[in-house]
Amino acid sequence: MATGPVEQRNQDATCYVGNLDEQLTEELLWEMMLQAGPVSNVHLPRDKVTGSHQGYGFVEFRSEEDADYALKVMNMVKLFGKPLRVNKASQDRRAVEVGANLFVGGLDGDVDEKLLYDTFSAFGTISETPKVMRDPDTGGSKGYGFVSYDSFEASDLAIECMHGQFLCNKQVQVGYAFKRDSKTERHGSQAERLLAANNPNNAVQPHTMF
Repeated sequence: MATGPVEQRNQDATCYVGNLDEQLTEELLWEMMLQAGPVSNVHLPRDKVTGSHQGYGFVEFRSEEDADYALKVMNMVKLFGKPLRVNKASQDRRAVEVGANLFVGGLDGDVDEKLLYDTFSAFGTISETPKVMRDPDTGGSKGYGFVSYDSFEASDLAIECMHGQFLCNKQVQVGYAFKRDSKTERHGSQAERLLAANNPNNAVQPHTMF
């Protein structure tokens, strides 16, 4: 069975699988997903300290059609009493890098990437796995993270609905992130919005699976 970093795989044929029970193993997830089609890779990110998986993973199929079929037939299937959440891991990054990148601050220490994904995917298609910034020595959360969408409609809605709301009993701040290498210019500018609106590759169909 092949496992490895998701970045080395065919993103179009890869599914994100969330809400996984702690009893789940790579072998069992592989066998489950074989019901949808031939599987090439399974990857469950694991905690560096405990070695346990973090409640989500990635499954790469042999073809994009198999991944699409898995999305239809495996989403919300119960495993160990918990419904699986299946979504396409990523669309073409060149098509989705529109600048709809959010900063999420005030995070409780218990908020991880899975919880960010499960919370913010309700507002539209997330273009890549959310990031929680962590201390390189302890692995503990620094209290903030980033979420990227494939459209400004989704990111605007997320800000409107989540800014000032409570996540794990802590009030969070949600807004557009600063651009890379800039301490003054944020994403979400009118220029970025115009570019996104004029790019035919950014046809947005926010999923409602979550």
